[in-house]
Amino acid sequence: MPDPASKEAHRQGGHNFTTDSEPVFSSHCRLLEHEDNKRNMPLVPALNCPTAPLSNGLQIPIFGLGTSHDGGYSHDAITYALTECGVRHIDTAKRYGCEEKLGRAIRESGLPRSDLWLTNKLWPGDYGYKAARKACLDSCSQMGVDYFDLYLMHWPESSQHGCSNREVRAETWRALEELYKEGVCRAIGVSNFLVHHLEQLKEDCSVVPHVNQVEYHPFQQPSDLIEYCRRERIVFEGYSPLAKGQVLSNSTVLQIAEKYRRTPAQICVRWSIQNGVVTIPKSTKKERIQENCQVFEFQLEEGDMNTLGMLHDGRHVSWDPTNVE
Repeated sequence: MPDPASKEAHRQGGHNFTTDSEPVFSSHCRLLEHEDNKRNMPLVPALNCPTAPLSNGLQIPIFGLGTSHDGGYSHDAITYALTECGVRHIDTAKRYGCEEKLGRAIRESGLPRSDLWLTNKLWPGDYGYKAARKACLDSCSQMGVDYFDLYLMHWPESSQHGCSNREVRAETWRALEELYKEGVCRAIGVSNFLVHHLEQLKEDCSVVPHVNQVEYHPFQQPSDLIEYCRRERIVFEGYSPLAKGQVLSNSTVLQIAEKYRRTPAQICVRWSIQNGVVTIPKSTKKERIQENCQVFEFQLEEGDMNTLGMLHDGRHVSWDPTNVE
């Protein structure tokens, strides 16, 4: 019998996930143990969550921990996520100002670099061919790593004068393509790009973005963009799965949370993942991180998935790229 989570993800235009020989959304999230021979560290549990296949063959963990500026980074929370919860996917950006601290937390965890998926982002102030290359290499240096698993253009709009947004995006993407071919970035993508931005990039460049990371939660479900990404084999990744807390008091979410005896946050994160969306909730609190890691222990029924899907009202709680040419 087909896994209902897989069926729902297919209906939503999401991705098919693999976890070796296990079903893609297992009822329990097993813990694996990995020994760091180089540092002779104790056994570290690794969360065995599903992955989404990129068009180049890499597998991105469907669940990760986001960071941000304005108090969105906690050293203790990062090390706790890595060493106690088994999180292996970390998302950050130069703009957040925590690259050096994050790199130190990763080293303190004792985990081999190869066990981690690290995503970083290029800010528009560093757009342009030369500036983009330099910014990426500088970010690697700041974090103390040789490469990023995924490197994204953070926003479709340029801050440069005298050139169109399209021209600057193309020039910047050319730098990312070279960094990708050189192995500095194992995959490259974009964030907050809409269909027309992606179409222009496809016409102007040779490598189609592997990932598009945008705002995604029950109130913001860009179905046309999701369908476009599915057709073009661009993995759809969602940030702000809790709509910056706005969904947590919604009566529908609260009713479903009570039904499953889960928290409203767990319901929303699970709904996003079950729709086939790579999901990166942010938290600086250990108990919230642990809570988010438990979303693989249950599944939402199809009726509840549909009910949550009807909450879409188009609101943005973050940047809105609609008017960016």
